[in-house]
Amino acid sequence: MTYARLVDGAESAITFSLADRVAGIAARTSGSTGEPREVLLSAAAVRASARSTLERLGGPAHWLLAMPTDRIAGAMVLARAAVADAQVARMAPGPFTAQAFCDAVDSMAPGRRYVSLVPTQVRRLVADPRGADALASFDAVLVGGAAPGMVLPSNAVETYGMTETCGGCVYDGVPLAGVSVRIDDDERICLGGPMLADGYADGDSSAFVTAHGRRWFATSDLGGWDGALTVYGRADDVIITGGHNVHPAAVERALQDLPGVREAVVVGVPDPEWGERVVALVVAADPAPSLAHVRDALDLPRHALPRQVVPVVSLPRTPAGKIDRGAAREQAAAAHGEENA
Repeated sequence: MTYARLVDGAESAITFSLADRVAGIAARTSGSTGEPREVLLSAAAVRASARSTLERLGGPAHWLLAMPTDRIAGAMVLARAAVADAQVARMAPGPFTAQAFCDAVDSMAPGRRYVSLVPTQVRRLVADPRGADALASFDAVLVGGAAPGMVLPSNAVETYGMTETCGGCVYDGVPLAGVSVRIDDDERICLGGPMLADGYADGDSSAFVTAHGRRWFATSDLGGWDGALTVYGRADDVIITGGHNVHPAAVERALQDLPGVREAVVVGVPDPEWGERVVALVVAADPAPSLAHVRDALDLPRHALPRQVVPVVSLPRTPAGKIDRGAAREQAAAAHGEENA
């Protein structure tokens, strides 16, 4: 049997997959780590992911579809609704706006309701009074695809996963039913469970490994486990400064807890003394915090403290809404701010 490609029609791909008329679905990755690849997800994996999500959220509900269905996040909205025999309301075609979101919410059937969003969409909604009210009407708001970079609404669930795991499989740090998390010797996050992909359409499935008697997907992310998963960030984002490894995500979380800081991204730029210099791009209220204030206020090891703070109006993002760290590094390297500490 073949895998139905989402790009050729997500509705039929999900329908045929759940009816076992095809082996499963073929979903493209985001391409954030290179060229997009097609991931082969079995019908059993799609069903397992959908059912585990509904179990974690408290049962069936109607869904609002706010993301493209040719990628896994939007396709899994269709799958979860189909598994629960629930209705799906759709946003009108066009750019995502708070008004379009509110209009779609108004069209939803009464009862419990869920929605899946990326952080950029959440950010736009909470900035709009009507959008914030509409967002608050949901029983659960799944937020994934990137680190939130903001304080999420109380009904939000931060998800972690990727196309190779049928989307989010760890919610608020806790794995869904049947999902296992392992941290290997170099801090790389490995995920196991019934929603793992069969492999890639190109035949290179080296990221899927067997260890401890089971099959795992070795992600490109680093993390820690203490009963819950903490994601440090991508392995290639680690900053090596003065011989120390700095995980940008930990510094970003600390910065976002500072009064007046709305968003922050932390990158490393070449430095003749330290190898790499820790630089923070910060979106903040006026006035932006000074380097001295940031270094005094953050409860972090000295080597992790920023050596430069660059105030910006907005953070550079990819078309998909993720932080564009390459652009952030270029912006940080070009900035002439406070550099000595």
